[in-house]
Amino acid sequence: MKGAMPPRPFMVPGPGGPMPPPQQQFGLVETRPPLAAVLRPRFNIPGLHPSAAAAAAASGAGKIASTYDLVEPMRFLYVNVVKARDLPVSATGAIDPFVEVKLGNFKGTTAVKAASHSPSWQQVFAFSAAHLQSHLLEVFVRAKDLVGDDLVGRVAFDLAEVPVRVPPDSPLAPQWYRLETKRGEKMPHGEIMLSVWLGTQADEAFPDAWHSDAHAAAGPAAVASTRAKVYFSPKLVYLRVAAMGAQDLIPHDTSRPMSACVKLQLAGQVRRTRPGAPPGAPNPIWNEEFMFVVSEPFDEPLVITVEDRVAPGRDEMLGRIILPLQAAMPRHDHFGKPVEPRWYNLMRPSDDPEKKEVKFASKIQIRMSLDFGYHVLDESTYYSSDLQPSSKPARKPSIGMLELGVLGARNLIPMKPKDGRTTDAYCVAKYGPKWVRTRTVLDTLNPQWNEQYTWEVFDPCTVITVVVFDNGQIGSKNGGGPDQRIGKVRIRLSTLETDRVYTHFYPLLVLHPSGLKKTGELHLAVRFTCMAWVNMMALYGRPLLPKMHYTQPIPVMQLDYLRHQAMQIVAARLSRAEPPLRREVVEYMLDVDSHMFSLRRSKANFYRITSLFYGFLAMLKWYEGIRSWRNPITTMLVHMLFLILICYPELILPTFFLYMFMIGLWNYRYRPRHPSHMDTKLSHAELTHPDELDEEFDTFPTSRPADIVRMRYDRLRSVGGRVQTVVGDLATQGERAHALLSWRDPRATAIFIFLSLVVAIVLYVTPFQVLMVITMLYLLRHPRFRSRMPSLPFNFYRRLPAKSDMLL
Repeated sequence: MKGAMPPRPFMVPGPGGPMPPPQQQFGLVETRPPLAAVLRPRFNIPGLHPSAAAAAAASGAGKIASTYDLVEPMRFLYVNVVKARDLPVSATGAIDPFVEVKLGNFKGTTAVKAASHSPSWQQVFAFSAAHLQSHLLEVFVRAKDLVGDDLVGRVAFDLAEVPVRVPPDSPLAPQWYRLETKRGEKMPHGEIMLSVWLGTQADEAFPDAWHSDAHAAAGPAAVASTRAKVYFSPKLVYLRVAAMGAQDLIPHDTSRPMSACVKLQLAGQVRRTRPGAPPGAPNPIWNEEFMFVVSEPFDEPLVITVEDRVAPGRDEMLGRIILPLQAAMPRHDHFGKPVEPRWYNLMRPSDDPEKKEVKFASKIQIRMSLDFGYHVLDESTYYSSDLQPSSKPARKPSIGMLELGVLGARNLIPMKPKDGRTTDAYCVAKYGPKWVRTRTVLDTLNPQWNEQYTWEVFDPCTVITVVVFDNGQIGSKNGGGPDQRIGKVRIRLSTLETDRVYTHFYPLLVLHPSGLKKTGELHLAVRFTCMAWVNMMALYGRPLLPKMHYTQPIPVMQLDYLRHQAMQIVAARLSRAEPPLRREVVEYMLDVDSHMFSLRRSKANFYRITSLFYGFLAMLKWYEGIRSWRNPITTMLVHMLFLILICYPELILPTFFLYMFMIGLWNYRYRPRHPSHMDTKLSHAELTHPDELDEEFDTFPTSRPADIVRMRYDRLRSVGGRVQTVVGDLATQGERAHALLSWRDPRATAIFIFLSLVVAIVLYVTPFQVLMVITMLYLLRHPRFRSRMPSLPFNFYRRLPAKSDMLL
């Protein structure tokens, strides 16, 4: 391809060593953060009394629990506001109380409880110890008023007296505190139940707490969108429906032949059969099978409609039936009882739905089954995180655990400069059916999350995906906008060493129509722990997908359609959670547009294919050096090796596998020391033409002007012409081989079969070792005895006819 950079070769054994690393700008940066598993950081909190700090260190709060050893400890002051009782009555009657928790310049409030003397809030506040600005924590009980908020009472705490709690200690029991006036005098009425303690992000109250760094979020919905949450994908199952045939269909117009077809609809999934055979018959037969994606609890019914095509784009309903999914037979494997079709009565538009008994009704034969033995693909199989079947009894046991520590990010680009903000970043990680979302750190380009999550691992040949987004619900002047993508990281578990902690800054890269842009770096700590070595090694010899994918394979085109439907179901379900995992987030995590055409990806795949031949080309280059006697000593050693193998042919296979073993040992020195990441050169993203990127981001169907579409079409025709030439050359070589015995060229076929007879006689009377020695000496003869002209077999093969001259 003209104008393109040559592909980068893969590593081959030799003095050249491994491939050169990618540019440092887009490469990994290894780090050594002070993780709790290695170091024991001090419990040093700004604003905390030295005696409290000493007590914290003595109590073991200087280290995080073992389940949180992949992140740096972050200290928080927790305030659990439980409830109040016996609040005083105002002059107008009952009050509308709420609680205000104040620490320096940070202030958080609970919800207002209307007309309540004993309100209950059950809300936890978390103040980051790194930003403590006061030694005094104040808790105010106020009454909501139209004019202003009246103070009911207050409670104050000295931070030097606050206890320290470290999980797995039990939660701190809340206590009743008598409310005080502004002057510090005890009130005759009114108590509040609170608990205050110093802890870390390992505390159970951390995910649902109101965080002081989210105080700028406006509105309860915005505050809820900043919290860390764990989500689970719905359980997906394939529904197999076969429309066999129908009986006694009655058309609306008997003067024309009937063209009956079946429409199957399940929520937003619609499939249609071809017109039944024979045409016009009242008992048509279809025998067509379709597959749908359904999710538990299977509350969506299947609507089956028989329609008569009366004109293009116009159908008349002949009958309908609504079947619950519970009517489908569950199948957990392919060895079970075969699914028998059943007859169902069709309800016509004129039928009364409340009438149970019908004297005459048209019927349709349907076969339905819920195939739990498949794995419903919602990700690409090349980087899937889950390969388990939908059936729980058929799932494999766990082999280990994956632990991910989301430490932080640095040098993020501002995503909201027009709103006067920088970036409100959060991370989403997906592995298997479990999705995790970190809390949103507001208005910073260097957020620190320090949150750790774990997953069970059932197959090492899977990939975890981590993406950084900007929270569109925070700080936008135009209301809640979409969450903008900042960058994506994929890590394949099979490339990780077990029980090793990988800590790196991963580059965050995003392709825009203007080109490749580095949007920051994500700091991750990853550890894969194996607890069943034998089972893990045995998995390398088992199929990647469940058995039903091979015993009853699904066509590729249908599998792509089902994957799209599965992604839509997962996105719709997670977008209804609270806080929602928005549709654009789920679609980007699942690569919803990976099937769209991209000239850049086509070039990248072409270079991937050509790079596979570099090892073969290196062997040819080595053979040419031996053959041309560039190093006579090496050539003589190769002659001796060939003679030994010819005299002792039983050593050929052991020598070959010993050579493979030695190459593996040689390459061990150059093994990857870091996890894989997005390679910009392999993706052909650094030097891509802007018009190619604009085409990649174009909508489908296109929204570009006609002249641009015409130019791109001509470019695609040019690329297609080159591909067509290469495919034609391959076909020509294959047809020449086929012409050896087809007598298309009678003289060439006669020469070939005569030579075949002569060679057969020579091989019968000549020992095999002698023939091999002669062949070796001929191929490795000195260049002085070799001609530059093509060999006789090559000339004969080039003269064989192909079918290229028969093409129009």
